[in-house]
Amino acid sequence: MSSMNKEKQSSFRKIMAIRGMGAAITAFIGLIVIYVAFGLINPAVFSGQNIMNLLRSMSKYLLIGIAQSYILITGNIDLSIGSMVGMSAMVAATLMSRGVNPVVAIIVALACCLVCGVVNGFLVGKFKLPPFIATLGTMFITRGVAYMVNSNRNTDAIATGIGKEAGDSFQNIFYYGTTLGVYNTFWIALIFFIIFFFLLSKTRTGRHIYAIGSNIEAAKLSGVNVVATTTKAYLVSAVCSCVVGLILCAQAGMGNMEAGNMYEMYGVAAGVIGGVSPLGGTGLLLGTFAGAAVWQTLENGLNMIGAQVGIQRVVIGVIVVAAVLLDVVVRGGQFKKKKGN
Repeated sequence: MSSMNKEKQSSFRKIMAIRGMGAAITAFIGLIVIYVAFGLINPAVFSGQNIMNLLRSMSKYLLIGIAQSYILITGNIDLSIGSMVGMSAMVAATLMSRGVNPVVAIIVALACCLVCGVVNGFLVGKFKLPPFIATLGTMFITRGVAYMVNSNRNTDAIATGIGKEAGDSFQNIFYYGTTLGVYNTFWIALIFFIIFFFLLSKTRTGRHIYAIGSNIEAAKLSGVNVVATTTKAYLVSAVCSCVVGLILCAQAGMGNMEAGNMYEMYGVAAGVIGGVSPLGGTGLLLGTFAGAAVWQTLENGLNMIGAQVGIQRVVIGVIVVAAVLLDVVVRGGQFKKKKGN
């Protein structure tokens, strides 16, 4: 019996030793506490329809969180995420409103975002531009494309170009439709989460992403291709941003030039709340999942108890600062321990 207990304890220790696992579990516990607290105040929070709406709404934050988490783990940041979301929505909607097949419109929107991802990767990885400056530049460029693609105005309804049936199909696939009683938006986000979770935790690329974020010079000496790895991280960000743009396009049934505004910061919040370190090298996408859920549960719960939007933003801001402060304190303690040894 004692040997079984020892095995269980050693397994638990192994799990907890994974970088970022403690923060991810803390975020999940916080999620449960927050959800139950709001449910006790307003039982409608526990309703099936509200849970479905929660899952659909958090899906956008999850995808954006994945995008920014990949970049944060490398020790960088991507300020162009929100603008890529807007560009994706506007490019796809403009093409569809002019009669272009939705599949072609999606491919073109994805290609535009991937180009931005490659540019970001090379500017940061190869030319050593500070990521804040490099992605600030591409943020303005991609938002400019979002404005120009339809002559500085929002698009007409996509159904005017591709017809009501095709328009409804596009909207149902990305936003309004359900599969097994759950909105398709959540299934889409979950599929991308599983793919990118596997890529980050089970592949050489994932190990290289962590290595760059932990110590870029040591990673170079170990044979890590910094330019290729950084570019791959920015490409993941581009793919997720594109998908969120398509979701927003489906939600509105048209393209909005301001779509995705501030989403890059929402991505930082989802990642940081879930324990992804903005200092690089630490974090799990499981934590990002929890962070996105915490964000949306707070927003949903505060809204259902009648709290003002301002209060919602203040609460989220306090949580983000607290999460980063905790990360800095924990890292500082670990650094001192290493020095002492």
